[in-house]
Amino acid sequence: MVLKGIKVLELAGLAPGPLCGKILADFGASVIRVDKIGAQALDCLGHGKRSIALNLKSENGVNIFKKLSDQSDIVIDTYRRGVMEKLKLGPKELMATNKKLIYARLTGYGQTGCYADMAGHDINYLGLSGLLSLFGRYNEKPTPPVNLAADFGGGGLMCALGIILALYERTKSGVGQIIDASMVEGTAYLGSWLFRSQKMGLWGNPRGKNILDTGSHFYDVYETKDKFYMCVGALEPQFYEIFLEKLGLSSDGMPQYENFEENRRKIAEIFKMKTQEEWCAIFDGSDACVTPMLDLKDVTSHSHNKERQTFTTLGDDVIPNPAPRLSRTPGISTGVSRNPEPGENTVQILTELKFQYNEIDDLLLKGFVYQTQHTSKL
Repeated sequence: MVLKGIKVLELAGLAPGPLCGKILADFGASVIRVDKIGAQALDCLGHGKRSIALNLKSENGVNIFKKLSDQSDIVIDTYRRGVMEKLKLGPKELMATNKKLIYARLTGYGQTGCYADMAGHDINYLGLSGLLSLFGRYNEKPTPPVNLAADFGGGGLMCALGIILALYERTKSGVGQIIDASMVEGTAYLGSWLFRSQKMGLWGNPRGKNILDTGSHFYDVYETKDKFYMCVGALEPQFYEIFLEKLGLSSDGMPQYENFEENRRKIAEIFKMKTQEEWCAIFDGSDACVTPMLDLKDVTSHSHNKERQTFTTLGDDVIPNPAPRLSRTPGISTGVSRNPEPGENTVQILTELKFQYNEIDDLLLKGFVYQTQHTSKL
């Protein structure tokens, strides 16, 4: 795999940091998650990683982290600004002994600015980026798209991109660098097209009244007879014509850019006349830009997803496989591996660091490290 041989230290966190580490692990990196002693196992993206539980407020814990850092290529720091510096584990200290280290700092507001020390979550970062103002129906308050955009798009994925860029640059310079991954900035950058398309005629109306935000009848979701939904994205005129033809309609009686609400009402009534399966039989294979809306539990049974092997099923868990696909060095889903409990691999990792058994026993006894006793489960 493309990242085989790359070693990553991921400071345990929620959502964006674990996704960043998961992406690297899926493409071959060896990822060690550093958990706090006594922490709950809240990370659901730890598959394919190992866990060591350290007391980083102790000198012994700090020294073990430094040993790990000296042998690593990447540190993913998910703490607030200044936390790692207080522990004497900031980039200045760690890069002094490992000049090739890439130190990725993933926070909501970044390392500078008047919000840098504030707590926040996806909805806060999305709001500050400006993009939340675009999401929602007409005459309704903005609706955040769960925590997808800022946590995972602008956060975990952008941080992983920064790491890959830094790894590539390191092949030329031979030295690492610090990545300041702000979820506000990452989300705004993710929305570059939305910012730059404001003068293209797609926008300009109140939220929910534009072409791409459910303001039009040809870009919306419609309920079927069996209470499922079909997704319609017939934007271009030629696709709109096919869409209407499949519905038994004509653009002569339903011009694309007129009477949006009346047209929406007529289309909604037609869609309720057939089941989702019946509509799929009508639209599949055409350029009408109409597809079924699938629930998380249904995605694995769809013919396209099955053919592409988009998901792996393990028991009743549905796991998206790594993307994008590389022809020679594709990723391999780490979802089939177990998600380690905090501290599950502590002794193994300390042994790899050349600690003697009596030293490890002493560290465990004094609470500087922790090793869980684990029974197999997903």
